[in-house]
Amino acid sequence: MIYVLNGPNLRRLGTREPDVYGAETFADLTELCKATGRELGVEVEVRQTDDEATMIGWIHEAADGKIPVVLNPAAFTHYSYGLRDAIAQRTAPLVEVHISNPAAREEFRHNSVVAGVATGTIAGFGLRSYVLALHAIMEMASK
Repeated sequence: MIYVLNGPNLRRLGTREPDVYGAETFADLTELCKATGRELGVEVEVRQTDDEATMIGWIHEAADGKIPVVLNPAAFTHYSYGLRDAIAQRTAPLVEVHISNPAAREEFRHNSVVAGVATGTIAGFGLRSYVLALHAIMEMASK
């Protein structure tokens, strides 16, 4: 099992700033992640929340279950020290992903408070960032 957790506004993919995030929808993202999981022989559960407390709860759940995580923290990336502290308790790989490249956007997006406690970060490859992260987690698990 791998959790794919998504933060604020990601359910609005396809309509939210398509010039930045593309025309693909959250349903497209969910299917892509599940299909990638099938190819890799692992179950993938995709979730999205606009609520910081819910996200922290999911990270605790993953830590307690030793479940790897692909995490797009979205806006939480830049300010959620609560999420950062939850990720620091992880017991399995956690890959931070972003659809766009935050470093190429507005200055306030350049800092990630969660990157320092993630296993790694993949950004700027559109929805393919998730595919790359799922492959990376499976590669880490095989070692």
